[in-house]
Amino acid sequence: MISKILVANRGEIALRIIRTAREMGIKTVAVYSEVDRNSLHTMLAHESVCIGPAKSSESYLNIPNLISAAHITKADAIHPGYGFLAENPRFPEICASEGITFIGPQASLISLMGDKNAARLQMKKAKLPVIPGSESIIVDLEEAKSIAKKIGYPVILKAASGGGGRGMRIVRTPNQMDEQLSIAQYEAKAAFGDPSVYMEKYFENARHIEIQVIGDTNGHVIALGERECSIQRKHQKVLEETPSPFIDEKLRKKILNAAHDAADSIGYQSLGTFEFLVDREKKFYFMEANTRVQVEHPITEMVYGVDLIKEQIKIAAGEKLSLRDLEMSGHSIECRINAEDPETFIPSSGKIEFVVLPGGQGIRVDSAAYQGWTIPPDYDSLLAKVSVRAPSRKEAIQKMQTALEMTTIVGIKTNIPLHIAILSNSDFKKGNTTIQFLENFLAEKAAKRKT
Repeated sequence: MISKILVANRGEIALRIIRTAREMGIKTVAVYSEVDRNSLHTMLAHESVCIGPAKSSESYLNIPNLISAAHITKADAIHPGYGFLAENPRFPEICASEGITFIGPQASLISLMGDKNAARLQMKKAKLPVIPGSESIIVDLEEAKSIAKKIGYPVILKAASGGGGRGMRIVRTPNQMDEQLSIAQYEAKAAFGDPSVYMEKYFENARHIEIQVIGDTNGHVIALGERECSIQRKHQKVLEETPSPFIDEKLRKKILNAAHDAADSIGYQSLGTFEFLVDREKKFYFMEANTRVQVEHPITEMVYGVDLIKEQIKIAAGEKLSLRDLEMSGHSIECRINAEDPETFIPSSGKIEFVVLPGGQGIRVDSAAYQGWTIPPDYDSLLAKVSVRAPSRKEAIQKMQTALEMTTIVGIKTNIPLHIAILSNSDFKKGNTTIQFLENFLAEKAAKRKT
């Protein structure tokens, strides 16, 4: 069994992993940059090590420093969380060469799924329906226009090495292709060091549905019920829920079986997520697979009564998958609370002068925030994840509204007002949400402010 885990991350996900490891009797090591010296994860781990200055490339992305910290503290495993090095195939390879267990999928799968275009082709072989698009990386403008004409506008350009909404551009007419292709390639290069982009058909008014998969080293794979992730801003998820108000039992079974069979066909190990677009006719198409724990994993844990991180650690230690015959119970919603202006979305760093986070039955808060903590401007603006569970969707919405209304954070701005407005929206309450929902919602709000 694993005896000590170094958590190669920061913020709420680092704290989340530390909590489960401690429950399992496993020692933990927190790493931190110079600006994160007083972060909560450094206080609650058994040990903590500074790995460099604020710049991510010199700290949380610095593999030599992370490996050195593991050796110095005699950590025999590393958990990458999400973001940073979680989907860098070199990291598990280096961990293995240093005799350190990597808590995540095998490097070959991270490499395969990290190349979004290669992943699409692999899923075609696994008989998954895939969004129509390019068969390879876009070479030039002429090819891009030719493919777009063939599959029909609108189309979306995506970074082949991408994720998190970066390097993605929607193109609605041939005249837009030149500019948008250049921008997508530039963003891809800046974010991932790789300018390669591919193209897919862009579906209007579709749903973003993802399936949680878990596989062990003995060939056992399971797929858990869907998460609805359609409420997004600039391709970044804002609010998630499970089950989806749009997915019926027949479609649920089809998507679950498809995700399970795809994961099984590639020998998937550890946690992963298969993401799909579902159109208005309830046809679903594979988009991508994320080879890590997802930000929104708490809502799956709440409706299934499981600890996915615990299962991930046990699998990395070579144990068999222990989850069997699970049934979803109730409805769960997660709101991502970001330190940002709710109107302009400009990040809001600074000192938290006073904070009261919600609590009570069916309410869960994942956060590393505390009173007196100064939020650095160097990283993602995610401050907390508030998740609720209730017997029905209507009750879950009401519970979340109450939880957010009882949350107080003084000293910085947050997007809590935006979440409360979304939860109060009649279309949201009816479950009429698509990937365009938030874009239209914000446009309507802006129009009302002008009148």
